[in-house]
Amino acid sequence: MSLHLVVAEDSILVREGLLRMLSALPDVQVVGAGGSLDDALGLIDTHRPDVVLTDIRMPPSRSDEGLRIAEHCRVRHPGTGVVLLSQYVEVGYVRVLLQRGTEGRGYLLKERIADLDDLHGAITAVAAGGSAIDPKVIESLVSVRSKGGDQGLAKLSPRELEVLGAVAQGRTNKAVATELFLTQRAVEKHINSIFAKLGLTGDQSTHPRVRAALLYLAGEGR
Repeated sequence: MSLHLVVAEDSILVREGLLRMLSALPDVQVVGAGGSLDDALGLIDTHRPDVVLTDIRMPPSRSDEGLRIAEHCRVRHPGTGVVLLSQYVEVGYVRVLLQRGTEGRGYLLKERIADLDDLHGAITAVAAGGSAIDPKVIESLVSVRSKGGDQGLAKLSPRELEVLGAVAQGRTNKAVATELFLTQRAVEKHINSIFAKLGLTGDQSTHPRVRAALLYLAGEGR
């Protein structure tokens, strides 16, 4: 069964490029595409898609339309996931996106969408109720909290900071182990240490753990 997707992007070139890429995915069906906030809201209300892939800035104000779309979906269509696309890492927007929960929310840099596998992974993760946050966004969140004198992050070793970033991206223990050249047992020990030092809770299933890490980094945790 295909995932139904609405694309909201005011740049015709970017929008058409996205549509061509998405047409190569057999399990994704684009049910509508528009270039403004009003276009997007109308398409969402009509089609009730599984996921909305939207630029942050579009007409009419070119400011926070993507966030307004995410809030509209949260209120009117809570089963619809939203992936925000941005040219830059904007930590304030990330925090607003995640402040009411990480479920079914994603934030990708536009440079990332050139990789079809990355884009597909983000869409499917968000459609399943998970999250998909660009690695560069995670790095920025860690940097902002560290520079702000966060006492929790100051307790973490450089390796633990790497593991925290990987967890926040939704990596499984096996994936973290492979990426960082560690054993899965070592990863488990690092995660237990991280959560103890930060005063977080989270079980071994992916979403609760990812949610705890993301909310902490976004400033919504302890």
